[in-house]
Amino acid sequence: MTTLSIDLSIVIPAYNESARLADGFERFRRAEAQLDMTRTEVIVIDDGSSDDTLRVAHAVYGHLPETLFVQQPENLGKGAAVRLGIALSRGANVIVADADMAIDPVHFPEIVSALATSPLAPGSRTSNGRISYESALRTVAGGVFHQLVRHYAKTSVRDTQCGCKGFQLGPARLLALLGMIDGFAYDAEIFFLAEQLGLAVHPVPVEWDDVSGSSVKVSRVSINMLSGLRSLRKTTYENPVVAFTNDVNRDEVTRAARDARAQGLVIARGAHDALLVLSRDGALAGLSIAEQLGGTLRTTNLEELKDRRYEAV
Repeated sequence: MTTLSIDLSIVIPAYNESARLADGFERFRRAEAQLDMTRTEVIVIDDGSSDDTLRVAHAVYGHLPETLFVQQPENLGKGAAVRLGIALSRGANVIVADADMAIDPVHFPEIVSALATSPLAPGSRTSNGRISYESALRTVAGGVFHQLVRHYAKTSVRDTQCGCKGFQLGPARLLALLGMIDGFAYDAEIFFLAEQLGLAVHPVPVEWDDVSGSSVKVSRVSINMLSGLRSLRKTTYENPVVAFTNDVNRDEVTRAARDARAQGLVIARGAHDALLVLSRDGALAGLSIAEQLGGTLRTTNLEELKDRRYEAV
């Protein structure tokens, strides 16, 4: 549930990252002086690691004033880890950052500034229209992948795979509730959904280090990403919602959601109604909320959710 005590949530998905978390934190220290750490929470989602990622995360980040460490029971994928982190976030803004902090965290305040006027503010490593990696082969492969993303996701964003993305909490919650891709193509799905929903995207130029030591298997990931891209326009994005009049009180909805043990929800408020968007398995909780507040449980789709005001509850 959102509170006024946290301004920024930093979500760090981590899978077998025990060897890189400490160096990542040293990079994060560059941004500490620019952030109010008493109003910034760090959420580490251990995505079912087989090493001691969770223990190291506690050791590295545990001294900060606001932290949360969650371990998935098994490796579900980066997309699933990010969606869980967003569901647990309390800040008005959310930054999703890789465990290695390869994107220089000094850019975090710039991303937060961009979020004052834009729902999404992803980092962009693009220079002169391209992203250059240490490996020429990877640079070429990245260019080919970008063309595939543009074809399937219909987005103009050049650097969809940048490991640092900023969101206003309301739109972030909606994208997390709608998203279905658990693997690395979740980034492309975010921008596909943003385009379908009419969400503005403000890329922020960032500097980065091509940090070695990733546990990602490129060949396997590439196949999975291509499969995910191909599925985007074939997927029916529908979620259960509780429909209310458009003047429904968010605090009352928040209390009802808490009573129903439902978390990570968002109100999509339109001109004539307000839709409390639930997770795909949240119909039972939705029924309880509808009965308590006099709403109507039904389903919705992307077209109905487009161009609304999104409020996290």
